[in-house]
Amino acid sequence: MSPRRSARGGWDAILLDVDNGPDGISRPGNDRLYGARGLSLARAALRPGGVLAVWSSAPSKPFATRLAEAGFAVDEVIARATRKGGARHTIWFATKP
Repeated sequence: MSPRRSARGGWDAILLDVDNGPDGISRPGNDRLYGARGLSLARAALRPGGVLAVWSSAPSKPFATRLAEAGFAVDEVIARATRKGGARHTIWFATKP
């Protein structure tokens, strides 16, 4: 069995913190991570109940919609950079049913 096939449905969590948000800002090639195909592949790699967590420097309603359209239950959390405040960040926790 190839490594790619063995990973199908085998992961409890996938964590993405590669760009400043759900766009390939750091590298345009990263856009594929946040599109319908990339989200579908991430969902397929997760076990039932597995979570895709994506960090962003700002909220993105279109991305939250794409997560839901990909079949995830979506929880958007706003978190502060430090306990005393600081910048606000968005983390999406997308759970595979």
